[in-house]
Amino acid sequence: MRVAIPSLERLADVLGLARSRRISRSGQVGAHSYMGHGAGCCFVYDNGIEVDVDFAAGGSEVFDLWRLRRYGLRLPESLDVTDEDLRAAVRSLQPLLAEKRPGWFSVAS
Repeated sequence: MRVAIPSLERLADVLGLARSRRISRSGQVGAHSYMGHGAGCCFVYDNGIEVDVDFAAGGSEVFDLWRLRRYGLRLPESLDVTDEDLRAAVRSLQPLLAEKRPGWFSVAS
């Protein structure tokens, strides 16, 4: 079922709208689908790639190594990397990425 989603200022608004029952907890927006869960949302793009994020208290998107691994495994050319390789990659991207809480990262402000 296609759903008309009110204007969003940030991705975290999808979860807020679902919790307030203004939209369903899962649905289709154009060629993309979403499914709200716990503190986050899984977005599936029209090419089949999934991006699963949680949201911090201020609404910023946060992710952990498990979500990064899942993302890599679902790419058209699957990437299966170790936790050690993922940690090294995240460290190499600092200061572009910030560790919001132990093991959880976000794009730096």
